[in-house]
Amino acid sequence: MWSVDDHLEDILGAIHPLDPIELPLSDAQGCVLVEDVTVPVALPPFDNSSMDGYAVRVADVAGASEDFPAVLTVIGDVAAGSGGTRAVGPGQAARIMTGAPLPPGAEAVVPVEWTDGGAGGGAATAMRPAGAAPEGATGEVRVHRPAEPRAHVRERGSDVQAGDLALTEGTVLGPPQIGLLAAIGRGTVRVRPRPRVVVLSTGSELVQPGEELGEGQIYDSNSFALTAAARDAGAIAYRVGAVTDDADELRSTIEDQLIRADLLVTTGGVSVGAYDVVKEALSSVGDEDEPGSGIDFRKLAMQPGKPQGFGSIGPDHTPLLALPGNPVSSYVSFEMFVRPAIRTLMGLKDVRRPQVRAELRTDKALTSPEGKRQFLRGAYDAEKGTVTPVGGSGSHLIAALAQANALIVVPEDATSVEPGTETEVVLLG
Repeated sequence: MWSVDDHLEDILGAIHPLDPIELPLSDAQGCVLVEDVTVPVALPPFDNSSMDGYAVRVADVAGASEDFPAVLTVIGDVAAGSGGTRAVGPGQAARIMTGAPLPPGAEAVVPVEWTDGGAGGGAATAMRPAGAAPEGATGEVRVHRPAEPRAHVRERGSDVQAGDLALTEGTVLGPPQIGLLAAIGRGTVRVRPRPRVVVLSTGSELVQPGEELGEGQIYDSNSFALTAAARDAGAIAYRVGAVTDDADELRSTIEDQLIRADLLVTTGGVSVGAYDVVKEALSSVGDEDEPGSGIDFRKLAMQPGKPQGFGSIGPDHTPLLALPGNPVSSYVSFEMFVRPAIRTLMGLKDVRRPQVRAELRTDKALTSPEGKRQFLRGAYDAEKGTVTPVGGSGSHLIAALAQANALIVVPEDATSVEPGTETEVVLLG
């Protein structure tokens, strides 16, 4: 009988991070950086306007008001992406758009709403399109309010300076990180790729959702749940339709999938039944000349999830985790063992779900078999610091699992847990 910790240690000791590769930014989402990234150019790379308005000299609009506006000569437009703009001299202003470079001589930007927009009337509400002179325009703009130096100006390097550390090794690249890399001009990045995980379920009784159930049949939920869980963990996941209880067919299916797998996950067929096909098909696939190859089937001191299998298969010794077939057993096993394996392949340091302590809220004591670590579905309330059991302990009760956001852990040395006890909780969300 293996302990949960020993089984996980055995898995993580045999699985190593994938080799780094260079990927275009468009393909790097969800991958893990293998190097620090420094900023080659300041962001923003030049002083630019944060508003649509007019670039002015501060002295020219000092004391301006609606009754006594500052009247400035408009020398032209400055659009985003433009260069070689004319300098703003005394008594002058340049129409400027958001993101456009601040022209030489200008010290601030006054929003268009602080002006008449060049129309000679009251306060403007928006900039007129380029080339569309407002009716009655005179080439002048009236500014109704003063501006402080650098008002509405995004200064060069106000985001990051050249040489700053943008992202550190080990960062998972999400949308904001991809955006930052693009903003500093990185077209590619060196990362560990997302692991490719193939999930397949076994059982002649399994029918695909959407098809009609026959007598003695059930829908295949495990492959869908675990494929989703693998994607949630960061993997590229492939779901294979259920394989019947035929050892040759299972071996053939697994061999076909090896070409696209960094990790294989099976569900079902690992216990001691007469039709436990995974155990039958994979017990003798190891290479005698290769230490550690093959699949070892073992019993764990845990509930649910007692029967488990782990090893490697194929010419590249692709790791394979064989999970039990009951829906709750397979999902709990995934969270305890497969998710850490995926995160290890990604090169992450923190591979396990976060754990907290919470007060148990229940009407009666929880019972647990002696010598086994039990994982019960629970609803965790972070604000109150409490956890409440959801559903019973049966490993087939998948409806309760859908309502849970945590697993309540009952340790091996406890046979009961009283209400109000502080207990360990694994957070699933």
